[in-house]
Amino acid sequence: MKIDLVSPASFAAGQPHDQYAWLRTNAPVHWHAEPDGPGFWAVTRYEDVWAVDRDFQTFSSEPTVMMTDPPAEQAQAFGEHKMMLMMDPPGHTAYRKLIRGEFTQPASALRGERIAELARRIVDAVAARGECDFVAEVAGEMPSYVIAELMGLPLEDGRELYKLTETIHTAPEALPPGAGTMAVMKMFEYGSRVIAEKRARPADDLASRLLAAEVDGKRLDDMEFLLFFLLLVDAGGDTTRNLLSAGMLALLDHPDQLAWLKADLDARLPAAREELLRWASPVIYMRRTATRDVELNGARIAKGDKVIMYFGSANRDPARFDHADRLDLSRQDNPHIAFGTGPHGCLGQHIARIEIDAMLREVLIRMDDFALAGEPQWLTSNFISGPRTMPVRFRAA
Repeated sequence: MKIDLVSPASFAAGQPHDQYAWLRTNAPVHWHAEPDGPGFWAVTRYEDVWAVDRDFQTFSSEPTVMMTDPPAEQAQAFGEHKMMLMMDPPGHTAYRKLIRGEFTQPASALRGERIAELARRIVDAVAARGECDFVAEVAGEMPSYVIAELMGLPLEDGRELYKLTETIHTAPEALPPGAGTMAVMKMFEYGSRVIAEKRARPADDLASRLLAAEVDGKRLDDMEFLLFFLLLVDAGGDTTRNLLSAGMLALLDHPDQLAWLKADLDARLPAAREELLRWASPVIYMRRTATRDVELNGARIAKGDKVIMYFGSANRDPARFDHADRLDLSRQDNPHIAFGTGPHGCLGQHIARIEIDAMLREVLIRMDDFALAGEPQWLTSNFISGPRTMPVRFRAA
């Protein structure tokens, strides 16, 4: 079995579950070479991914959670500042507290009615046409709108920011030189305008509250805010957008499961959503860096080695899930880790679930005879898994 978890070609039509299965059986902590790097340990079993993600003392999120370190020009722009995602506790915990209140389960539930309204608006915009690009016009719209409203931005701006995140997630080799860094800089340019606007006219929104917040008695400086802004816009759309599109593909591939779900949609949707999250696992991996020599499932990991957790593999591990390679929307024992776990578990997972439910409900009720109108094109990325374009046709119910 050829193992290649670096090339985006391995992820060109979804995640390489054949490679994952071989690794789980033969080399669950596998040393993987890199064409332009020192190599890394690929961790593929559920039990090991769970352990690594929770042990921040041994497996650090610093200097980055990405497979490769950021380009020099990007690192220079950030200076000494770090994104919250690339910190460990207690620093990570202090920054996380600044926004945690916006994303608790009760706070997220309060937005349910508005999110349902946005879902109706999104489907309204395409229903009469009977066709659309499901990614750009449906799946991508919801998280773009929700994060824009949270931050106090125009909804249309949320859509434009989403386009930048797509470039940021695309593999550098599939882009013109420097395009990824340019997208980050454009995000910062927009964020700088938000800083000026919210400082001049503070409002009841997350951007204004961040600019007024303090960590250790000190307000966020411009770069600290910009990194928060980048993280919220970027991470705010990943799981929702890619779960909705990849999840609909899974339902089309399993018509018996789709029929089962539609037969009692409201009652069955919660379990179905969790199974689609397990099945699709939109975030492919997160990297950690070993802070000391350690042994993991028989592999001797040296201090400074890169350790990469593959969530899509962990969520198909037959040691943890019965019939792991079967899509079973009625699955009850489903402790998937599509949102990660431990101190870095996705802060926005509660609101993401509400967005997913609202969009799936609108799509499944109002878009009959839903079918592909062309071959989906997947995002060229080894980090985020989901279709980039997905032409569909349907009949308005």
